[in-house]
Amino acid sequence: MNKNNEHQLIKNQNREYRDRLFKAIFGRDTDESREWRLSLYNALNGTNYKDASLLKLNTIENVIYITMKNDVSFLIDSEINLFEQQSSYNPNMPLRGLIYFSQLYQTYLAENDKSLLSTLPVKIPTPRFVVFYNGDREIDDTEELKLSDSFMNYSTDGKFEWTATVININKGHNLALNKKCKALYDYVEYVGRIKSNIKNGMSRYDAIEDAVDWAIAENLLDGFFKRQKAEVLAMCLTEFDEKSYKRTLINDGIAIGIAEGLKKGREAGREQGREEGSLSRAISTAKNLKASGVSIELIAKCTGLSLDEVAAL
Repeated sequence: MNKNNEHQLIKNQNREYRDRLFKAIFGRDTDESREWRLSLYNALNGTNYKDASLLKLNTIENVIYITMKNDVSFLIDSEINLFEQQSSYNPNMPLRGLIYFSQLYQTYLAENDKSLLSTLPVKIPTPRFVVFYNGDREIDDTEELKLSDSFMNYSTDGKFEWTATVININKGHNLALNKKCKALYDYVEYVGRIKSNIKNGMSRYDAIEDAVDWAIAENLLDGFFKRQKAEVLAMCLTEFDEKSYKRTLINDGIAIGIAEGLKKGREAGREQGREEGSLSRAISTAKNLKASGVSIELIAKCTGLSLDEVAAL
């Protein structure tokens, strides 16, 4: 498919399809999505619930909000789960979670006729925020991100804390979790196929189309890819937007470069930072930033190299 037709497909399909694929699988109000959602919930929590209607669903943008119906036991009903899929590593997830849950709790208080002016303690469901990460940055199978990491004055007292549990769902990670939830396994296999195709030199569209055809042949997600082929193509073309992806890498590289440069400057000063080992790292960073199209002036500022040194690379 030529670029013009590809861009037109994205433009046309995005008017109708705005979900991420992860949300389309686990966050819709359909029978199959309910079953997949329950399977994922059970896999994460080590439970074995059978009735998918027990899960009450809502969404905030592309975030899946799950709680339990009121006719279930209090222990279960006291929990709110928030699921989000991220293809870019984001250290701000705890702050995002705090904002998400503040909205959810406002709704919960209103729906349950609870007032913060009451002289009795107002009980609220226990929060759980899970981020499913499938980006290219190498991270552990599971990471705990904390709100205190964002405080201007770092604190370890834990008095004001909010945690986001980041679960790496790239191929080869969290195999036990994937084994417990076939829907998650199929999603991971499909995304892994796209990444492998792109890495092997396929164009974005061809990589995604091949992965969809492969998923259909393998009957992943019980025929979902066959039934929703056009929708899946549109969603994935949007998610794997090369220009957006490159902009993210450039912006992250600039921010990291500036932070590292300032840190080195504070710790050792410019002269010490230009010792052989540091100089080698600075040159490597400068080459990467230059290849990404970052200006010579900004590279010099980030790395501590002179303009002439950067221009000569």
